Amino acid sequence: MPAAFSKHFDTPDDLRTPPNARIAVVDLGGPKVARFTLEPGWRWSESVKPIAGTDTCQARHLGAVVSGTMHVLDADGAHHELGPGAAYVIEPGHDAWVVGDTTVVLHEFDASTVTAFAARTD
Repeated sequence: MPAAFSKHFDTPDDLRTPPNARIAVVDLGGPKVARFTLEPGWRWSESVKPIAGTDTCQARHLGAVVSGTMHVLDADGAHHELGPGAAYVIEPGHDAWVVGDTTVVLHEFDASTVTAFAARTD
């Protein structure tokens, strides 16, 4: 493997398209990174819950917001707003949705989440 190489999210190794979302995954020779593009109207409990089959999102998210604003509601009732430039960790047990009319773009780095989020197993 060369000392440096790159892949582009516009030509991902895996593309998942739950309602109102695109999750582009690139494999960097072991590590995987994802770009989540979440359209206005996207909400985890409506778009991904039917795929995940759980009451709340059980993924651990580690990433950064590129654009847009996302609201996160933890199972304990705590609320968080994530906007452009924010780096974040979101622990399992939450719902989340796009705020307003701007598409949310996130880059995600947690290996388990990148591998499994919104991936159909049927």
